[in-house]
Amino acid sequence: MVQMLKFALLGFLNYTPMTGYELEGWINASTGNFWHAELSQIYKTLKQLEKSGEVVSRIEPQEGRPDRRVYTITDAGKANLEQWLATPILEDVDKKDPLLLKLFFTPPSDRAALITQLRIQLRLHQQKLDHYRQQSPTEILQFAADHPELLTNAPLWEATRRHGELYEEMYIRWIEETLQQFESLP
Repeated sequence: MVQMLKFALLGFLNYTPMTGYELEGWINASTGNFWHAELSQIYKTLKQLEKSGEVVSRIEPQEGRPDRRVYTITDAGKANLEQWLATPILEDVDKKDPLLLKLFFTPPSDRAALITQLRIQLRLHQQKLDHYRQQSPTEILQFAADHPELLTNAPLWEATRRHGELYEEMYIRWIEETLQQFESLP
């Protein structure tokens, strides 16, 4: 599969020039809900993009702080991003879920450990659902307010937020059903 982080970075840089650190912040506040990256991965990918001519960087001096490197998408980067966006996804997307793998292989005799794991995951998914319902809409509105030129993108950002919300609702429901099933066994 094509390296998706490359296209995530090109997509953000298509909005506005940014540093690697700023890109990490934008990812964490938006696509991090469904596509995340570590800062080290971001910088490695930015170097590759610069080497391939899809981005350029410039050093901006800062008073009292280290200089910062700001990345800008090039015409070649825009063309590559546009081509990727226009190419339909023709295959089912694999989803790897370690909880499902553990559930599949946990022996029935270790039911207590499984119930504990399910309760931990239930709490984590409830927290993520709260984030989608409370913080994410605010972040989308703030970002759109800060970048009015991108206001037409806000419905698409909202669609990805809503996907996350619905996914977490489904996952929570599944965990609750699974817990009920295992807790009621003799």
